[in-house]
Amino acid sequence: MPPICNQNPKLDIFPDVLTGTLRMDAYRLADAEAVLPRLRTGDPEAQEALFRAFEAPVYSVARRICRTTEDAEDVVQDTFIEVFRSIGQFRGQGSIWGWVRTVASSKALMRLRRNKYRDTDDLVDDVAPMKREDPALRMDLEAALERLSETSRAVVWLHDVEGYTHEEIAGMMDRTVSFSKSQLARAHARLRKWLGEEAIA
Repeated sequence: MPPICNQNPKLDIFPDVLTGTLRMDAYRLADAEAVLPRLRTGDPEAQEALFRAFEAPVYSVARRICRTTEDAEDVVQDTFIEVFRSIGQFRGQGSIWGWVRTVASSKALMRLRRNKYRDTDDLVDDVAPMKREDPALRMDLEAALERLSETSRAVVWLHDVEGYTHEEIAGMMDRTVSFSKSQLARAHARLRKWLGEEAIA
């Protein structure tokens, strides 16, 4: 396997383990698409229908990036305020969920910047790896992500799950492309260490 520092591959476990709530079922998406014309007129019932359809997946996006449930809940509120205010900017290129998810990711990153997040990788890196011989103590992916710093976790989620490029992530986080790449490489290395190489091969 090539050295992880030389490339930024995606971790193949994410689609099956973490993104279930992000896979929009046809009925939910159809409900959202159906109320689009009324959304553009500010119809309260249409807004409520969109909120019901997308509240859970928006929260899932926010919670992957934000450290606390309180911040994630605030991001949900901020996201829908922005969606309802800016619905006229959605031109129908792609799905309505794709657009809402982009707004949610942006709002979550804004929340991190507002909280003046700091990198804590040096603190969590010294945590002992889970013992391979005791499966009951093996850390699952959710817990491993919680051990990453807010910055690293956000980069991992945006790159590996949301599919953003390093250039896009750098712009969203107001950082450099090399910063995004280094954060992802370090996060991948830690996840491999904590979860075991075979778990994320």
